[in-house]
Amino acid sequence: MKLPVKILLSLLCAAMVLAMPFVVSAPNMLEDAQWEMIDILDAEGESGLMSFLLPSARAEEEESPYVLPVDMSPGMKPDPALFTDAGYEDDSIRVQMETRYISDDIIWRIAWVEIASPTHLRTGYAGKTVKTNNSAAKVTEMAAKFNAVVAIGGDNYNANGEEAKHSFIIRMGEVRRTKLNRAKDILIIDENGDFHTFIKSQGADTFEKDTGHQIINAFMFGPALIHEGEISVDPGYGFNPNGHQPRTAIGQLDRLSYVMVVADNASADDYKGVTHQQLAEFMLELGCVEAYNLDGGNSSVMAFNGKIYNNKATERKIADIIYFASAVSTEDEK
Repeated sequence: MKLPVKILLSLLCAAMVLAMPFVVSAPNMLEDAQWEMIDILDAEGESGLMSFLLPSARAEEEESPYVLPVDMSPGMKPDPALFTDAGYEDDSIRVQMETRYISDDIIWRIAWVEIASPTHLRTGYAGKTVKTNNSAAKVTEMAAKFNAVVAIGGDNYNANGEEAKHSFIIRMGEVRRTKLNRAKDILIIDENGDFHTFIKSQGADTFEKDTGHQIINAFMFGPALIHEGEISVDPGYGFNPNGHQPRTAIGQLDRLSYVMVVADNASADDYKGVTHQQLAEFMLELGCVEAYNLDGGNSSVMAFNGKIYNNKATERKIADIIYFASAVSTEDEK
């Protein structure tokens, strides 16, 4: 293409892009049109200009500078000054806390989380190593140990007992055990921070071979609540599926966007909550594309800013947590 024509085409595309916010009402339509123009100009070698005109597109392509190691080391210590009652935010993580009173009996404690890198979604354990972990600690204790911005209890695995012999447990890339249990659903989190649920464990053992993705964390508790955008609850699943109990769940909303939920009773003196089906319906309502039930009952604890975020008067000691960490160094760490 001759240079004057290329310049004219680029200017025309730029004008169309600048006009789009005024003529396109749906944000997703605007984004699709922008990317179509990038593809057109990229074929003509003009993507550099288009990236300049669309800085958001260029930013999405850049790798986050805030990356934590994929191991059992803690996150960066969050800045105490950045905590508010409503949440926490720095350049690597944004957390918004919410409480919903759906009825006179049930309180939903919600943490909305967005992170800059999948390495900010992490797991921690009570003992010294994953392979020898048979210890237990409170969620708030483990949250402090790993510098969590916000944390919930995990699947409460341990290294002993018959249950551990039939488990699929991977933490921060470190394999504990990969023995399938056909009665259990599995949640796998890959290197991109994406969730994959496996009903009755089917396909979990060949995930890396089938997809080319790496398993960073894997949990065997369940059930899967949302599978591929739809409710998926086995009414005969273990852990008293139809009983009204405190429950804990985690779900993925979008790329690097998540929600953690604890369903609790309005009174700290009562031991009530929701069924698996009610929890699944709520996670779908929040917008989850994948969601998974974790250890509940007295283990249903959310820790935020060093405190229990829900109504539990006491905490049960458990084996592990799922948490989100900051990757921004404070002055003390520099």
